[in-house]
Amino acid sequence: MKTPRKISNPLALAVLVLLFEKSMHPYEMAATLKQRGKEQSIKLRYGSLYTVIGQLERETFIEPAGTDRAGARPERTTYRLTETGEAEMNAWLRSLVSEPVKEYPQFEAALSLLPALPPREAQVLLTQRLGRLDEGERKLQSELEGAAAMNLPPLFLIETEYALALLRAERTYVKTLIRGIETAELGGIKQWRQWHAERTGARS
Repeated sequence: MKTPRKISNPLALAVLVLLFEKSMHPYEMAATLKQRGKEQSIKLRYGSLYTVIGQLERETFIEPAGTDRAGARPERTTYRLTETGEAEMNAWLRSLVSEPVKEYPQFEAALSLLPALPPREAQVLLTQRLGRLDEGERKLQSELEGAAAMNLPPLFLIETEYALALLRAERTYVKTLIRGIETAELGGIKQWRQWHAERTGARS
Protein backbone atom coordinates (compact mmCIF):
# COMPACT_ATOMS: atom_id res chain seq x y z
CA MET A 1 0.00 0.00 0.00
CA LYS A 2 1.35 3.40 -1.01
CA THR A 3 2.29 5.71 1.88
CA PRO A 4 0.30 8.99 1.74
CA ARG A 5 2.37 12.10 1.16
CA LYS A 6 2.84 14.36 4.18
CA ILE A 7 1.81 17.29 1.97
CA SER A 8 -0.52 16.68 -0.98
CA ASN A 9 -1.70 20.17 -2.00
CA PRO A 10 -0.79 20.73 -5.69
CA LEU A 11 0.16 24.30 -4.76
CA ALA A 12 2.96 22.87 -2.63
CA LEU A 13 4.33 20.99 -5.63
CA ALA A 14 4.16 24.20 -7.66
CA VAL A 15 6.23 25.96 -4.97
CA LEU A 16 8.84 23.21 -5.05
CA VAL A 17 9.07 23.45 -8.84
CA LEU A 18 9.41 27.25 -8.72
CA LEU A 19 12.19 27.00 -6.16
CA PHE A 20 13.83 24.32 -8.31
CA GLU A 21 14.19 27.10 -10.90
CA LYS A 22 15.58 29.66 -8.45
CA SER A 23 15.15 31.06 -4.93
CA MET A 24 12.06 33.27 -4.56
CA HIS A 25 9.96 35.06 -1.97
CA PRO A 26 6.21 34.27 -1.75
CA TYR A 27 5.09 37.36 -3.67
CA GLU A 28 7.35 36.43 -6.59
CA MET A 29 6.04 32.84 -6.49
CA ALA A 30 2.44 34.04 -6.76
CA ALA A 31 3.28 36.57 -9.48
CA THR A 32 5.15 33.94 -11.50
CA LEU A 33 2.29 31.43 -11.28
CA LYS A 34 -0.20 34.09 -12.39
CA GLN A 35 2.04 35.34 -15.19
CA ARG A 36 2.27 31.77 -16.53
CA GLY A 37 -1.47 31.19 -16.19
CA LYS A 38 -0.98 28.32 -13.73
CA GLU A 39 -3.90 29.47 -11.55
CA GLN A 40 -6.11 27.91 -14.23
CA SER A 41 -4.80 24.49 -13.14
CA ILE A 42 -3.72 25.08 -9.53
CA LYS A 43 -5.89 26.93 -6.98
CA LEU A 44 -3.89 29.96 -5.89
CA ARG A 45 -4.71 32.08 -2.86
CA TYR A 46 -2.23 34.11 -0.88
CA GLY A 47 -3.41 32.67 2.45
CA SER A 48 -3.06 29.12 1.14
CA LEU A 49 0.35 29.94 -0.34
CA TYR A 50 1.75 31.08 3.00
CA THR A 51 0.24 28.03 4.73
CA VAL A 52 1.87 25.73 2.18
CA ILE A 53 5.23 27.49 2.55
CA GLY A 54 5.06 26.97 6.31
CA GLN A 55 4.31 23.27 5.84
CA LEU A 56 7.15 22.81 3.36
CA GLU A 57 9.57 24.57 5.70
CA ARG A 58 8.53 22.38 8.65
CA GLU A 59 9.18 19.27 6.55
CA THR A 60 12.61 20.74 5.60
CA PHE A 61 11.68 20.68 1.90
CA ILE A 62 12.50 24.39 1.69
CA GLU A 63 14.49 26.79 3.86
CA PRO A 64 14.98 30.56 4.19
CA ALA A 65 17.74 31.89 1.96
CA GLY A 66 17.65 35.49 3.17
CA THR A 67 15.43 38.53 3.68
CA ASP A 68 15.08 41.85 1.90
CA ARG A 69 13.06 45.03 2.23
CA ALA A 70 12.09 47.38 -0.60
CA GLY A 71 11.19 50.88 0.57
CA ALA A 72 8.34 50.94 3.07
CA ARG A 73 7.21 47.40 2.19
CA PRO A 74 7.29 44.66 4.83
CA GLU A 75 10.39 42.50 5.00
CA ARG A 76 10.26 39.53 2.63
CA THR A 77 11.80 36.13 3.19
CA THR A 78 13.33 34.42 0.17
CA TYR A 79 13.21 30.62 0.16
CA ARG A 80 15.31 27.99 -1.55
CA LEU A 81 14.82 24.30 -2.26
CA THR A 82 16.70 21.79 -0.09
CA GLU A 83 18.07 18.45 -1.27
CA THR A 84 15.22 16.75 0.58
CA GLY A 85 12.77 19.05 -1.15
CA GLU A 86 14.20 18.29 -4.58
CA ALA A 87 13.90 14.56 -3.92
CA GLU A 88 10.29 15.04 -2.79
CA MET A 89 9.50 17.14 -5.86
CA ASN A 90 10.90 14.51 -8.21
CA ALA A 91 9.11 11.59 -6.53
CA TRP A 92 5.81 13.48 -6.30
CA LEU A 93 5.83 14.70 -9.89
CA ARG A 94 6.83 11.29 -11.25
CA SER A 95 3.99 9.69 -9.31
CA LEU A 96 1.39 12.17 -10.60
CA VAL A 97 2.52 11.75 -14.21
CA SER A 98 2.78 7.95 -14.22
CA GLU A 99 0.02 6.72 -11.88
CA PRO A 100 -3.69 7.33 -12.60
CA VAL A 101 -5.70 7.99 -9.45
CA LYS A 102 -9.44 7.97 -8.78
CA GLU A 103 -10.77 11.50 -8.62
CA TYR A 104 -14.28 12.59 -7.69
CA PRO A 105 -15.50 15.28 -10.12
CA GLN A 106 -18.77 16.95 -9.12
CA PHE A 107 -20.35 16.31 -12.52
CA GLU A 108 -19.67 12.58 -12.20
CA ALA A 109 -21.37 12.65 -8.78
CA ALA A 110 -24.35 14.51 -10.28
CA LEU A 111 -24.66 11.95 -13.09
CA SER A 112 -24.74 9.13 -10.55
CA LEU A 113 -27.76 10.81 -8.93
CA LEU A 114 -29.43 12.12 -12.09
CA PRO A 115 -32.57 9.90 -11.90
CA ALA A 116 -33.79 12.03 -8.97
CA LEU A 117 -34.57 14.74 -11.55
CA PRO A 118 -37.42 14.35 -14.07
CA PRO A 119 -36.02 13.32 -17.48
CA ARG A 120 -37.26 16.44 -19.24
CA GLU A 121 -35.65 18.72 -16.66
CA ALA A 122 -32.42 16.73 -16.82
CA GLN A 123 -32.42 17.21 -20.58
CA VAL A 124 -32.91 20.99 -20.26
CA LEU A 125 -30.14 21.28 -17.66
CA LEU A 126 -27.74 19.20 -19.74
CA THR A 127 -28.49 21.43 -22.72
CA GLN A 128 -27.58 24.45 -20.59
CA ARG A 129 -24.35 22.73 -19.61
CA LEU A 130 -23.61 22.02 -23.26
CA GLY A 131 -23.87 25.73 -24.03
CA ARG A 132 -21.41 26.54 -21.26
CA LEU A 133 -19.05 23.85 -22.52
CA ASP A 134 -19.20 25.46 -25.95
CA GLU A 135 -18.23 28.79 -24.37
CA GLY A 136 -15.39 27.11 -22.48
CA GLU A 137 -14.12 25.47 -25.65
CA ARG A 138 -14.04 28.80 -27.49
CA LYS A 139 -12.19 30.44 -24.59
CA LEU A 140 -9.53 27.72 -24.38
CA GLN A 141 -9.11 27.68 -28.14
CA SER A 142 -8.65 31.45 -28.09
CA GLU A 143 -6.02 31.14 -25.35
CA LEU A 144 -4.10 28.60 -27.40
CA GLU A 145 -4.27 30.76 -30.51
CA GLY A 146 -3.09 33.78 -28.52
CA ALA A 147 -0.19 31.82 -27.08
CA ALA A 148 0.73 30.53 -30.53
CA ALA A 149 0.76 34.12 -31.82
CA MET A 150 3.32 34.92 -29.11
CA ASN A 151 5.42 31.96 -30.29
CA LEU A 152 5.20 30.18 -26.94
CA PRO A 153 6.63 26.64 -27.20
CA PRO A 154 3.95 23.90 -27.09
CA LEU A 155 5.58 22.51 -23.94
CA PHE A 156 4.23 25.47 -21.95
CA LEU A 157 0.68 24.98 -23.24
CA ILE A 158 0.19 21.28 -22.53
CA GLU A 159 -2.13 21.76 -19.54
CA THR A 160 -4.40 24.00 -21.65
CA GLU A 161 -4.41 21.44 -24.45
CA TYR A 162 -5.27 18.74 -21.91
CA ALA A 163 -8.12 20.84 -20.48
CA LEU A 164 -9.42 21.40 -24.01
CA ALA A 165 -9.29 17.68 -24.79
CA LEU A 166 -11.23 16.86 -21.60
CA LEU A 167 -13.79 19.56 -22.34
CA ARG A 168 -14.34 18.28 -25.87
CA ALA A 169 -14.73 14.72 -24.62
CA GLU A 170 -17.30 15.87 -22.04
CA ARG A 171 -19.12 17.91 -24.69
CA THR A 172 -19.39 14.84 -26.93
CA TYR A 173 -20.66 12.75 -24.02
CA VAL A 174 -23.25 15.32 -22.94
CA LYS A 175 -24.59 15.64 -26.49
CA THR A 176 -24.96 11.85 -26.65
CA LEU A 177 -26.70 11.77 -23.26
CA ILE A 178 -29.14 14.52 -24.26
CA ARG A 179 -29.99 12.61 -27.43
CA GLY A 180 -30.42 9.38 -25.45
CA ILE A 181 -32.96 11.03 -23.17
CA GLU A 182 -34.77 12.76 -26.02
CA THR A 183 -35.10 9.64 -28.21
CA ALA A 184 -35.49 7.14 -25.35
CA GLU A 185 -32.41 5.30 -26.67
CA LEU A 186 -30.95 5.53 -23.17
CA GLY A 187 -31.53 2.25 -21.36
CA GLY A 188 -33.98 2.65 -18.46
CA ILE A 189 -35.47 5.89 -19.75
CA LYS A 190 -39.03 4.47 -19.80
CA GLN A 191 -38.82 3.38 -16.17
CA TRP A 192 -37.30 6.78 -15.29
CA ARG A 193 -40.20 8.64 -16.89
CA GLN A 194 -42.78 6.32 -15.34
CA TRP A 195 -41.33 6.71 -11.86
CA HIS A 196 -41.56 10.50 -12.02
CA ALA A 197 -45.04 10.33 -13.54
CA GLU A 198 -46.18 8.15 -10.64
CA ARG A 199 -44.61 10.49 -8.08
CA THR A 200 -46.31 13.49 -9.70
CA GLY A 201 -49.64 11.65 -9.73
CA ALA A 202 -49.28 10.64 -6.09
CA ARG A 203 -48.75 14.28 -5.05
CA SER A 204 -51.75 15.61 -7.04
